Amino acid sequence: METIQYVEKIRKFNRYYANVLGKIDQEIYNKNFPLTEARVITEIHSRYGCTATEVREKLGIDRGYMSRIIQRFEDDNIIFKKQSKEDKRQYSLFLTQDGENIYKDLVKNARRGVENMIQPLSKYDLSRLISAMEIIEAIYSIEVLSNLDVFIRPFKPGDAGYVAYLHGSVYDKTYRLGQMFEHYVMKGLADFVIDSDRGELWVAEVNGRIVGSIAITKSSDTVAQLRWFILDEPFQGKGIGKKLIETALNFCKEQNYKHVFLWTVSTLESARYLYRKYNFELTEEKPNEEWTETKLIEERWDLDLDVDQIE
Repeated sequence: METIQYVEKIRKFNRYYANVLGKIDQEIYNKNFPLTEARVITEIHSRYGCTATEVREKLGIDRGYMSRIIQRFEDDNIIFKKQSKEDKRQYSLFLTQDGENIYKDLVKNARRGVENMIQPLSKYDLSRLISAMEIIEAIYSIEVLSNLDVFIRPFKPGDAGYVAYLHGSVYDKTYRLGQMFEHYVMKGLADFVIDSDRGELWVAEVNGRIVGSIAITKSSDTVAQLRWFILDEPFQGKGIGKKLIETALNFCKEQNYKHVFLWTVSTLESARYLYRKYNFELTEEKPNEEWTETKLIEERWDLDLDVDQIE
């Protein structure tokens, strides 16, 4: 009987939340781009060079519906295709300039819509809402993570090269960072391998495969730098990034560092979310025109270490 009560409460919440999502869909996205199409545009933007199959499987879209969306986007000059060199049957998808402009408008409208939705809420209620969302996310992240064999370990010979490969491949595909960025990562890793005094580099393995990394390097006797934090896209949102950050911060505590900082770029939204979650604060911004054809904004985030924040 108790189980049935839980089931009914979940079903009731699901019905209510479906209505909330429908309202968000109706108010945020215009008639030309309903929610599913907006999500497809977002996926093509964020997963630069993905295939229609990858997008369809990620979003759970019917094959026929996906085909019609792609055809319409091509006809309207929103996307273009490039044939794969490895498999002539596969085509990579890219947004045209018109498509990129549409994506920016969707993001702007979505943010405005959510701001309007939460505007009537008090700070207290908004805090409760966000906490409830984070609890749901955390519970299901733990459940997903429990089905994976995740192992965080210090690096060993051969790992540094793979960490550089991950940065080069993931950031070029997703954020279009070029060879200069890969060179920057490789140079830093090479220096670290030679001298890792009071520092450490960890890799995250899932079922024996390296899927991410994080490192701490010494900046001064009391200040550490967090570096080379990355997680391969299919493994994001499963709690692995949190395990990596907590490993790094606990190491800082063991080494008696009083402060830790990091540099990132403003487009890495998932990483920035975690930095904020662990009480890092944005302290500096500067332009970077070396790694990509468009100007990036580099950000420095700082954290005064406190035992209560880490444990």
